[in-house]
Amino acid sequence: MAKVELKQPVVQAIVNDIEGAQSIVLVDYRGLTVAEDTALRKQLREAGVVYKVCKNTMMKRAFEGTDFAQLDEYLDGPNAIAISKDDATAPARILAKFAKDAKALELKAGVVEGQKYDAAALTEFAKIPSREELLSRLLGSMQSPITNLARVLNQIAEKGGAAECTPATEEAPAEAAAETPATEE
Repeated sequence: MAKVELKQPVVQAIVNDIEGAQSIVLVDYRGLTVAEDTALRKQLREAGVVYKVCKNTMMKRAFEGTDFAQLDEYLDGPNAIAISKDDATAPARILAKFAKDAKALELKAGVVEGQKYDAAALTEFAKIPSREELLSRLLGSMQSPITNLARVLNQIAEKGGAAECTPATEEAPAEAAAETPATEE
């Protein structure tokens, strides 16, 4: 069996992983301890991100003809790849956060929704909250006025309810009657 036939399944596996991916991030993982690497893989797996260590030549072949071919210039030295099909910012967010504690992990570059970004830009992407967090913030801001109204109504009910309030309809005719003679003069 030739070497090409052995490498073809590996390239095909990478192609299958990147097919339909929203983002890919390349990292230099040299210097990570086994414990750090295990913790990183767990975090990425929980977020639905595929994390693999692949040979550069295999990645170059898999990237051919895709938006991810822009990363070819960064494929030198040992590289790991993080691929996300669901959340475009998840790989950058998790890897940048992890790199703060594990100084050995170095972000190289990435492609997010077809656009290439360097390590500095990926660090900025890390500041963007996840989709779920943004949706929960939106829902919270939409519920806030309703919640405040419910609290006010509850306080009114606790203090005796509407029985102690004077109806607005009774005050309006009295004020109108008081103003009517003044306008007729």
